[in-house]
Amino acid sequence: MAEPKKNRDSFGSKIGIVAAAAGSAVGLGNIYRFPCEAGNNGGGAFLIVYLIVVLVLGIPAMLSEFVIGRSAQANPVGSFKKLAPKTAWPIVGYLGVICGFIILSFYSTVSGWTLEYIVKSVANDFHGKDLAAIEQDFADFHNMGWKNVLWQAIFIFLTGFVVFKGVQNGIEKYAKILMPVLLLILVVLGVRSLTLPGAKEGLTFLFNPDFSKITGKVLINALGQAFFSLSVGMGAMITYGSYIQKNDNLTTTALSVTLADTLIAILAGIVIFPAAFSFGIRPEAGTGLVFNTLPLIFNQITGGYFFCIIFFVLLAVAALTSTISLLEVVVAYFVEELHMTRKGATVVACVANMALGVFASLSLKTGTSIQIAGLPLFGALDFFSSNILLPLGGLLIVLFVGWFMGKKRFYKEVTNEGEVKLHVKGVILFIIRFIAPVAIAIIFVSGLVK
Repeated sequence: MAEPKKNRDSFGSKIGIVAAAAGSAVGLGNIYRFPCEAGNNGGGAFLIVYLIVVLVLGIPAMLSEFVIGRSAQANPVGSFKKLAPKTAWPIVGYLGVICGFIILSFYSTVSGWTLEYIVKSVANDFHGKDLAAIEQDFADFHNMGWKNVLWQAIFIFLTGFVVFKGVQNGIEKYAKILMPVLLLILVVLGVRSLTLPGAKEGLTFLFNPDFSKITGKVLINALGQAFFSLSVGMGAMITYGSYIQKNDNLTTTALSVTLADTLIAILAGIVIFPAAFSFGIRPEAGTGLVFNTLPLIFNQITGGYFFCIIFFVLLAVAALTSTISLLEVVVAYFVEELHMTRKGATVVACVANMALGVFASLSLKTGTSIQIAGLPLFGALDFFSSNILLPLGGLLIVLFVGWFMGKKRFYKEVTNEGEVKLHVKGVILFIIRFIAPVAIAIIFVSGLVK
């Protein structure tokens, strides 16, 4: 087996690892998808199930990716080539790279919307408008194809700028800035939301569980949200795991990242539920909550102009921390498997992604002909990556770690060759072998049925 390159870039500090990996996990899904899922699945009941799923399944699944990445010290494709040479397992790595590329192509479209809405907020464009007018503005923006493409290109440029600079000087450096900013903004918005009349009702809905509302549907949705939120199955955590140094504790890193991701989701709930209940609005699934309902709410509260601006800055920061990791998956593959320079790989990856992303953005126009299987290209890419590639990748990864790598190699990696005492390693491996595959398979099947 070839030794990893001695000059390979890596994270320089524990806080840098956690900030970067948590940044990958934290994204738009935490800010509006979690509150929407909680709102549609019983509030506190969903939160309890979600927390259990994250702790019992999320941490072992993330740890599996870290183990693969750090053990091989390579990108997703290279990792499987090193750990399972002359087998079909490298296909899993290719799935991760393809998944990251596809998600970035449409995720950058939505990320671009956050920049448009920062500009709208600064211009006080929502002032005096009712919900119908704000919704019409959103529809008109979609139909203005060139504007979608422009903001998408700017967002991909910002993402490429960070990745271009490397792991320590780019990804780690900016994650250590962006993640505290994101947390600070959430706290400020949360405090303001809690001062609204009727805020207590929103908190009660989120934190006072009605266990009679826990159904099979709630369990499946909690499973899906947990794996979607933690960036499992897209190669990002394998890539970031390959940058973790050999003396760092993988288990505590996975725990720290998972807790940070969960904290952000709960804080988002504290921001959105009190505000929504204060105005008699129940959170709805989809982007309408963020780009239509919340601007209406900000329009009606004291200081709303200021809070609307920082909310969309929050969305942009959350999106950027995720797009950085998605692009890094592709760039790492180009650098290590195609032997390109990091700068060249970043440029090529950004241009290629923009080439697909343009069509994803334009497919949102009314009456679009840019479709696959009757879905606009944007929706088709979303469905294919979220419902097929992500769960399939996650399933194959836990099967690989649990059954192909074997107990000895797994224990060796998570204990740093015996230096770290991990009394629950047997429990974790049991979950990876038996429970995680079943849970991910359920997500896979339910996603296809939907």
